[in-house]
Amino acid sequence: MGTEEPRKYDLEDRLLDYAAGIVRLTDALPRSRAACHVANQLLRSGTAPLSNHGEAQGAESPDDFIHKSSVALKELKESRRWLRLIVKAQLIKETRQVEPLHGETEELIRIFGASIRTARSRKARKRPDSPI
Repeated sequence: MGTEEPRKYDLEDRLLDYAAGIVRLTDALPRSRAACHVANQLLRSGTAPLSNHGEAQGAESPDDFIHKSSVALKELKESRRWLRLIVKAQLIKETRQVEPLHGETEELIRIFGASIRTARSRKARKRPDSPI
């Protein structure tokens, strides 16, 4: 029996942990002009999925859910690019801080992609009520 923490399946908790990791990473970046630019961009895109997920949970229609989830997916894909740039441009010495975030970004992208596909599929199967 290990001391490994069990996987989290509550998406809101995962997104909260992800956003907190993004905040910690951006605070750890140097204060150079380039690093500040990247940090600001990543901070915006990396924390947005948490609020977008909340918006999707309160969606008023399947189309609204799909749209808000798609915005979260777009922000995650943008975050993936900023994380890759941090490593490629060597903006941080300890890439160990970036690797788990990159992995979680990939998993969240898959989760949101699957959720959007499911919502679209359900919407397509739903038939409008017949007047007869």
